[in-house]
Amino acid sequence: MADMKKTRASHEVDMVHGPLAGKIFLFAVPVALTGILQQLFNAADVAVVGQFVGKEAMAAVGSNSPVIGLMVNLFIGVSLGANVVISMATGSGDEKTISRSVHTSVLIALISGVIMMLIGEFISRPLLTMMGVPGDIMPMALAYLRTYLIGLPVIFLYNFESAVFRSHGDTRTPLICLIISGLLNVVLNLFFVIIVGMTADGVALATVISNLVSSSLMFIILTRSSGAYRIEINKLRIDINIMKRIFKIGIPAGLQGMVFSISNICVQSAVNSLGSDIMAASSAAFNIEILAYYIINSFGQACTTFTGQNRGAAEMRRCRSVLRISLGQALVGCGLIIVALLLPGKYLLGIFNSDPIVAEYGIIRMTYILAFEFLNAFMEVFSGALRGHGYSLAPALITLFGVCGVRILWVLTYFQSHHTFDVLMSVYPISWAVTAAVIFIYYMVKRKKIYSVPPEARTAVQNK
Repeated sequence: MADMKKTRASHEVDMVHGPLAGKIFLFAVPVALTGILQQLFNAADVAVVGQFVGKEAMAAVGSNSPVIGLMVNLFIGVSLGANVVISMATGSGDEKTISRSVHTSVLIALISGVIMMLIGEFISRPLLTMMGVPGDIMPMALAYLRTYLIGLPVIFLYNFESAVFRSHGDTRTPLICLIISGLLNVVLNLFFVIIVGMTADGVALATVISNLVSSSLMFIILTRSSGAYRIEINKLRIDINIMKRIFKIGIPAGLQGMVFSISNICVQSAVNSLGSDIMAASSAAFNIEILAYYIINSFGQACTTFTGQNRGAAEMRRCRSVLRISLGQALVGCGLIIVALLLPGKYLLGIFNSDPIVAEYGIIRMTYILAFEFLNAFMEVFSGALRGHGYSLAPALITLFGVCGVRILWVLTYFQSHHTFDVLMSVYPISWAVTAAVIFIYYMVKRKKIYSVPPEARTAVQNK
């Protein structure tokens, strides 16, 4: 552990020593900025086709968001499993486990990316058909999705590499790589759409190329780094025991993310039934409101990583403090971003499309979702704390019934007899309230067991 302290870079956060509030904030801000910039660059896809092709192309890109989320979120969750495993090893000073985990994570990302790419190509048309994508939009939506799927291996690799950096407190490197690739993405969007004359498939191709750049940059940095986090090509192999630990934590977390996507596919199908104007409005609003989620999610990730390291170091009192501080900062950040997005909402929607009908329906969606994002803060931070302690299955199951169950039931029942956009959007705060309440109750019931450390683990840390 002493060697690891000596080699810690200046931009890495020491999570197991000293005051927590400032460190959690410094960790979360680059994570939030990474998510926000990633979404802004994704929003550029929608804005470019909305301004230079039309609202039909805009609807085609937007209708793919839940489908892409379904495929990507599973492995974002698995990357959180890698984060927790490496964080715990970092907290206990186990450099051998860190190295094995890093190399295993890289191979998991690449192999799973290829598998999901192949599966996605086969199911893309049936999935979009099942969602009720209109016939005039289907060709562009399908072209966008199939082009995007080609980039899944490098997209997965970027997320796993980010997990490696964040596990030892470096949130700056993923952000810098994203800025470089994101700016490239904007330039390529304009090039493929305006110069080449492509439509939705052009912005998808730009996304694939930019993700290849960001994941390649991070891979090169990891191969040139020092210490246990360094990637060495001749050590790239899957450690079965490490993989099992990553999957034990990561798959439930990924399923939790997929649950949101499944429920969003159901909601998107309902949105599609309301016409292309509402489809375009919903797509534009989503690209704005999601920024608030990234603020909240960054503190959830901070809670997971700080909890994992401090649990690995058997510092259970600090784990409790991590939860309280992460939740408080998430709520404050949530409040600020909500005000910043709701007040200029109509102007922000105008960036995507100037149609007043799009702006009218877009404001409806933003109001229903942003006004209740604080419920999401409770969900994300408490889920993050549970994952940091290794309890990943429970929040996933709670989310399955609380989010997915409530939304699907709402769409199939009440929405059918009250077929309006307002009624559809009200399912978001209802499902969040149910899920947040159940996760909190679960945490309170299990908190004594959660904060207990096996004697052998404490002894191992003390002997470091």
